[in-house]
Amino acid sequence: MFNFLLEDGATPVNSSWISIAMIVVLFIALYFFMIRPQKKQEKKDAQMRNELAVGDEVTTIGGIIGKVVSIKDETFVLETTKDKTKIRFLRAAIRSVDVKANAPVEDVAEETADENK
Repeated sequence: MFNFLLEDGATPVNSSWISIAMIVVLFIALYFFMIRPQKKQEKKDAQMRNELAVGDEVTTIGGIIGKVVSIKDETFVLETTKDKTKIRFLRAAIRSVDVKANAPVEDVAEETADENK
């Protein structure tokens, strides 16, 4: 199968070691290019959800944008629209925290300016 890698006079034992080495290299590459970045992203998302605070403006995975008004163990209540509609969600439903409750106004203005570029 990997005959092009074999030198003249290579034995079948050498070719099997080369095949095993190629499979090991493939799994190592798979880990560093797919599994490791995904785990880093999951860790980052979990940290974002754990740092959720009352007053944060969030976007859910369904696209609903609102302000967090209360937090319990694995759920939170989101207030949307000017009619003060309240909806209860699981923490896992948060896509992103758009504005932190304790963020200075200057930082928020800079973030929105950067997003508009």
